[in-house]
Amino acid sequence: MSPYGITIPLPGPLHSQQALYRELVDLGYTDVWSAESNGADGLTPLALAAAWAPELRLGTAILPAYTRSPALMAQSAATLADAAPGRVAFGIGSSSNVIVENWNSVPFEAPYQRVRDTVRFLKAALTGEKVTEEYDSFNIKGFRLAITPEQQPTLLIAALREGMLRLAGRESDGAIVNWLSPGDAAKVSAIVNEQGPDREVVARIFVCPSEDREAVMAGARYLIAAYLNVPVYKAFHQWMGRGDEMGSHWERWDAGDRKGALAEIPESVVDDLVVHGTPDQCRARIAEYMDNGITTPALAIVPFGGIDPLEAMRSLAPQK
Repeated sequence: MSPYGITIPLPGPLHSQQALYRELVDLGYTDVWSAESNGADGLTPLALAAAWAPELRLGTAILPAYTRSPALMAQSAATLADAAPGRVAFGIGSSSNVIVENWNSVPFEAPYQRVRDTVRFLKAALTGEKVTEEYDSFNIKGFRLAITPEQQPTLLIAALREGMLRLAGRESDGAIVNWLSPGDAAKVSAIVNEQGPDREVVARIFVCPSEDREAVMAGARYLIAAYLNVPVYKAFHQWMGRGDEMGSHWERWDAGDRKGALAEIPESVVDDLVVHGTPDQCRARIAEYMDNGITTPALAIVPFGGIDPLEAMRSLAPQK
């Protein structure tokens, strides 16, 4: 069966989700993917999944390369891989200036180098090798992990534009991408696979199984504005060719006209970036991503219009 993942944690307190994790297995989901911004940390929900649903593969999408020190990042990867041998995809990325600098008070400097150096360090450290190395973005003196995973985790790099995509294909097992259309997926997956054949390309796909187009448009515009005004995402969509479509929105946003800026997000951009419609229409759209090079969809359910996220989880399950 092809990989088919969903974002965790699910709605409700973490301690109450064991039955839901078991239900994911029964529904046909193969993967669970966490994130780390201002909600649950990126590891605890996966640790619970390792115990509650050992059939599932566990993925981080992503852990910021800045907010854990290199040694702690290696410990985190090794511990999760030790808890779930052969079932861990450990994704790291630069994240954004908002999360790294504004929220964690860590300078958001040289993101390409920081991600590259972290991956190189992890590849050495996770084998049990003693590491002493002067990397461009940090130095390591005599670090050796006290545990070595039975099976090495898959290492993935979150990537938007060409430099990081090439890095992901060249120095890791693949890439994690998000906020893109199926057409965008073809472009980014091709760049990754130019560097190394058969790389994994994970896409976090925002999905709302609702036919209430007005509610989807209203909710999606807020969500898109929250992301696409972050410099790294703005640059990504300019690179993708959405400068003309989004130009009026960005102008109004930069001028402080938030309400007017929301109205300037075209419906075509919402249709590109957020999967919506009936569950069957959503599954068909998700299949377009996979036809265009995405190997692993990781659904992120967005409950616009008050839809029930758990019912959405059920309705979007892969058809067996």
